Amino acid sequence: MTKYVFVTGGVVSSLGKGIAAASLAAILESRGLKVTMLKLDPYINVDPGTMSPFQHGEVFVTEDGAETDLDLGHYERFISAKMKKANNFTTGQIYESVLRKERRGEYLGKTVQVIPHITNEIQAFVERGAKVAWDGKTDVAIVEIGGTVGDIESLPFLEAVRQMSLRLGRNSACFIHLTLVPFIASAGELKTKPTQHSVQKLREIGIFPDALLCRADRRIPDDERAKISMFSNVPLEAVISVWDADSIYKIPAMLEAQQLDSIVTEKLAIDAPKADLSKWAEIVYAQENPVQQITIGMVGKYVDLTESYKSLIEALNHAGLHTRTQVNIRYIDSENIESDGVGELQKLDAVLVPGGFGKRGTEGKIAAIQYARENKVPYLGICLGMQLAVIEFARHCAGLERANSTEFDSQADQPVVALITEWQDSTGKTEKRTETSDLGGTMRLGSQRCPVKPGTLAESIYGPEVNERHRHRYEVNNNYVEQLEKAGLRISARTPTENLPEIMELPDHPWFIGVQFHPEFTSTPRDSHPLFMAYVKAALAYKQSKAI
Repeated sequence: MTKYVFVTGGVVSSLGKGIAAASLAAILESRGLKVTMLKLDPYINVDPGTMSPFQHGEVFVTEDGAETDLDLGHYERFISAKMKKANNFTTGQIYESVLRKERRGEYLGKTVQVIPHITNEIQAFVERGAKVAWDGKTDVAIVEIGGTVGDIESLPFLEAVRQMSLRLGRNSACFIHLTLVPFIASAGELKTKPTQHSVQKLREIGIFPDALLCRADRRIPDDERAKISMFSNVPLEAVISVWDADSIYKIPAMLEAQQLDSIVTEKLAIDAPKADLSKWAEIVYAQENPVQQITIGMVGKYVDLTESYKSLIEALNHAGLHTRTQVNIRYIDSENIESDGVGELQKLDAVLVPGGFGKRGTEGKIAAIQYARENKVPYLGICLGMQLAVIEFARHCAGLERANSTEFDSQADQPVVALITEWQDSTGKTEKRTETSDLGGTMRLGSQRCPVKPGTLAESIYGPEVNERHRHRYEVNNNYVEQLEKAGLRISARTPTENLPEIMELPDHPWFIGVQFHPEFTSTPRDSHPLFMAYVKAALAYKQSKAI
């Protein structure tokens, strides 16, 4: 039977609940347990797909095509289980499901209420999510509850897991509460009162934490830990100090050294071997001991909020780990290029244009792509970055001076990128979209397998087949591909059913590639990713060629 660890947060958000939960999962997995993770989000949106990155950070896409919270990206980077749609759900999805049941008459005329109907639905979603990994034979499911204790939005989730722990019985559930211990500079001391109040609030609703993760900018002295223990009724050894670290990959060792995993396995009555974190030690060593470095320019419009590119940043760092390279990322606002020119690109070892939506800043991105193409600088375009590379090539090399995307100009004279109205998803189901479709339902989402053309740069990276995750509405327009290829552009992978371009490259350039999918979603620190590895190696070669 699956056992559960419920992770809650207090005082303020953004303390690193997802990283802490994923780190615990990594430790338990290193002890030979089959672990999965779930994220419960208390907002009413059905999913984060239509939310601004400034509001919510990156949207992570699962293999089966769910737009989810960015914490699921951390989960996949820390453990081997693949996340699915069932691993993330929101208040919106819960109420949507309950209302559908009510309309079908499944409640037999009863008055539908938060308790028991909403809380029962939450429990059903949690148990369903725990079963999608490991053929339903999951040992431990770690369930992260979004928001902070005391928020009105989180109350149904907290009540649901309280009920669930009672229903499942002894040794079936463990509660971990992450909270803040701030350092007050004017007083010169750490303050435990916010943590005391947060635990008190949790206890008021019937949840008694088995361990506290106390976040601070420094190690918490034993005196303060003892004080927290006394006022929160949590054993001293279960008051865990979690201080700021310069790498998220150090957190598993930090928690294991304080025996958090032992506290959890004892509470859940699980007998498992001692943790083996040697792989994580290797990752940290490689991260701290690079033998070379490069500078990559990431040209985008969300550069003031790097959380928007969390998986991409991590993927570049993973490639750095496996090539012993320090990857320095210079974030460049594409609107600055539009006003000031490409001078900022001249000291870079590679250029990258990530995915995105909307017209703002696109001409600056196109100028950056043109600079990379003309100056033989390694270039990687992801999703929109591929589409803009095609537009740039069309305008300046293929005689299509008015080339554009219908995303930016619905009446474009030469729409080399356009809205494709029909495609098949990863299950073979035919999906359709139009200009008036709901934004939440017009994406090509999830993984899709495609053959790769022999003899191409793409084949040297991926081999004969690519299987990556998508999140986009617009596609390269096949009506212009023949003209583009005659001018020297190469389409090196296409979808097998719709024949849509998936990868483009320039054979007369040392390393220039654009991909319609999002390879960053499948990169992990353990294995890195072949495309990012090849990109970092190309940047190293370019840097070396400049030095000669």
